[in-house]
Amino acid sequence: MKNVINISEINIIPVKPKDGLIGFASFVVDKKFYVGNVAIFSRLDGEGMRLVYPRKGQIDCFHPINKEVGLLIEQNVTEKFNTLLKRNEVQPIKNLE
Repeated sequence: MKNVINISEINIIPVKPKDGLIGFASFVVDKKFYVGNVAIFSRLDGEGMRLVYPRKGQIDCFHPINKEVGLLIEQNVTEKFNTLLKRNEVQPIKNLE
């Protein structure tokens, strides 16, 4: 990636799994933008997780501008989520590749 994007202050709120939903995430992008209420779902194939960004009706509130940025955010959130799970001695979700 030409411009490095910094994802920091990642906070995870795990929830009791239901229909693939396993938690919510918030984070700060480049120390300039707070992003909250991002749903964390387990992937259907069981390999990793996917993020679902908030919408209001049919309008996206915010989302990554391209796949590369989306994967970077997913990797950072996955790492933080798995760290949290390991502390609680729960089986972590596999990292994205």
